[in-house]
Order: sequence, then structure tokens, then C-alpha cells
Amino acid sequence: MKTELTYKSIKLLKQLIATPSLSKEEDKTATILFSFLKNEGVEAQRHLNNVWAVNKCFDPNKETLMLNSHHDTVKPNNGYTKPPFEPIIEDDKLFGLGSNDAGGPLVSLIAAFLYFYKEPNLAYNIVLACTAEEEISGKNGIVEIMKVVPTPSVAIIGEPTLMAMAIAEKGLMVLECTAHGKAGHAARNEGENAIYKALKDIEWIQSYEFPVQSKTLGPVKMTTTIINAGSQHNVIPDRCYFTVDVRTTDVYSNDQTLEIIQQHIKSNINPKSLRLNPSSIKMEHPLIQAGISLGMQTYGSPTLSDQSLISIPSLKLGPGDSARSHTPDEFIYIDEIEGGIKKYIELLEKLNEMS
Repeated sequence: MKTELTYKSIKLLKQLIATPSLSKEEDKTATILFSFLKNEGVEAQRHLNNVWAVNKCFDPNKETLMLNSHHDTVKPNNGYTKPPFEPIIEDDKLFGLGSNDAGGPLVSLIAAFLYFYKEPNLAYNIVLACTAEEEISGKNGIVEIMKVVPTPSVAIIGEPTLMAMAIAEKGLMVLECTAHGKAGHAARNEGENAIYKALKDIEWIQSYEFPVQSKTLGPVKMTTTIINAGSQHNVIPDRCYFTVDVRTTDVYSNDQTLEIIQQHIKSNINPKSLRLNPSSIKMEHPLIQAGISLGMQTYGSPTLSDQSLISIPSLKLGPGDSARSHTPDEFIYIDEIEGGIKKYIELLEKLNEMS
């Protein structure tokens, strides 16, 4: 059955690659996923461009595990030498936009769901959620699907991790800051230079170390990425605008991190978003212990996923390599998909034994 699932998964992934599904434009891939599940005898449902289903022997008295991955992609960049929407297999590699991020993890999770779909003796329920808008952290993706699926107690988020368990993930805040000065003539000793005021805050941002570091994610990381001020060479600027990229950890929430920054810099801060929170799952969680018993490694991930938009414990795990995501001529190895399906099934079987 696993061999057949691998064949079907690769065939499905080819269909997904051949169907453009940029964020907010996933209507056609949602239709493909819905039809695929229906053809496999699954009572699938659709909400916006999200497709979901529960196992056939769903029991409301049992806890629910969610299997989630996304079917939207970023735009293909200019470095592609192969057609981004043409699935091409060369040297055991399946090329195409979204093959690695996150088509491979998505079809592998679907295969694992199908494997357990009719199983009558699971210790837990399974809900499959194939979601949209992950690449833009949109509001019509996992945020919407969580409103309609049976409430899960834990989730596996399918992303390329080389099948290592990402037990924590950094969050993201983008801060738009404004230093205020006073305009004056550059030739005279007048005015208050907003650039110099901004530099003092930027220096603090560069050098500050938060008191507590995460065991899995390390320190909170702040990086000034954009700066803009002035309009004439002889006028002291009265405004200096700069943007700070803040990668938060499971030690501080986004709100707590923002509060600490506000206490130390004088510039006005406009947080562009506070909704992309850091996430983590305890090492003692049965899902993690099941993975460890199978020899799976754990680590902390610096990259964002839909974990940032859900409040339940979650594990990021999937075939493929994050380093290939969003790169020209994106690909995933065929044997990574085969291995991913096998490992997902083994993990869920082990969890069932331990539950």
C-alpha cells in the first residue's frame, strides 16, 4: 500500500506543480486536492481555497491530531532555467515551483492520512487540512480552516525539514520606526538631526541582548533593514524612518518583546504586525517522544510557517530541504517523498501505541 501511495503522491504533486497557485490564487489547486480526496473515497470538504477532511472513524470523545500543509506558492523568480510550472524528473529529482515548499510535505501528509483513513482502532482522530495563503500569512488560510475543523489538540505542520522535528519556530515582528528631530539649515548650528537620533536607537538595536535565550531558538534577533531621511543636502532632516526585522523566540511573546524595545528606544514604533508569534511544543509531548523513539532529531527553526497563526502545540516536519525553498529550479528528491510518507506513517503508528 505504501508503494501505491508513493506513486499516487508523485502523480498528485505533478498536477499541483503544473497548476499555478500563487497566494490568493489557489482556486484550481484546491479543486485538484478536493477531487483527489473524493476519488480516494474521502468525504472531503472545502472552505474558501482550503480543503479538509477527518478520518472515517472520527470519534468526538477522542483528541484530534491535525495534519496540515499548504498548496500556495511564491512567485517564480528570474533565476529559473527550467519552466517553473512544468514538472520535470531528472536524476531522481522532481523539479517545479512548489515541489519542495511545500508540495512534497503536502502530498506525503495526504498519503499518511489515506493510510489511516479507515483505521477503526486509532487512539486519536485525524483531521487533514490543505490550506491556502501560507506564503503571505494570509487571513483566509489556516486562520479560517481552524474555525471549521474539529478543534485539534496538536498539529503536524508539513514543511521541508529533512524529516527532522522542528520543535520550536521563531516568530516575526516588523517595526516601522520614526525618529523626530527639528528642521534647520545645515550651515548653521540649528535644528535637531533626526538621523543622529535614529542612529542611537539603531545602535541599541544592533547591540542589545535580551536577558533570556531560548534553549532551541537562541536569542531574539533584531535587524535594521531599511532607513530613509532627508530631502535636501542643506536641510537638517526632522524625520528619519527606519524598519526593524525582529525574529522572536518562545521565551518572549511578540507583545513582551515589543514592550522591551519600547522601553529602550526613543523613536516612535508602529508595529506592522504582532500576529506572527513564535511557537513551540514540549519535549515531553507524546508526539515528540514518539519521534525520538524512532531516532528522529529535534531542532529550532528560524523560518516562519503556519505555526505562527495557531495557538495549539505543533511540530514542523516534512520531506525536502528548507534551503531549497524559494530558490531557482526548486526540486525535491523522489526518494524524499517516499521516505517522508514512510516516516509520517511510522510516527503516527508509534503515537498510537503510546496513547
